[in-house]
Amino acid sequence: MRLGVGEILVVLALALLFFGPSKLPQLGASLGQALKSFKKGLNSLHDEADVGAAVHAEPKDVAPQLSDSAGSPAERKPAPAIDREKTSPS
Repeated sequence: MRLGVGEILVVLALALLFFGPSKLPQLGASLGQALKSFKKGLNSLHDEADVGAAVHAEPKDVAPQLSDSAGSPAERKPAPAIDREKTSPS
């Protein structure tokens, strides 16, 4: 349902009669600010949806990167042994 030129003119005439010519510029400015704020809110929701889609996207396969950075088992050294006699409280 779209408003035609006739309907817009009727709405403007009613606004002029209801609010008067002195309040009409303030009303138009307020309406413009409200629309701007509404569009800004919609854009931020759209941006958040894009970020959310990126977060919920398929995870990348990082297994090759992890195996390359860990090294082979022959290169790894075992942790040093703990002497329990030195660490136990006396």
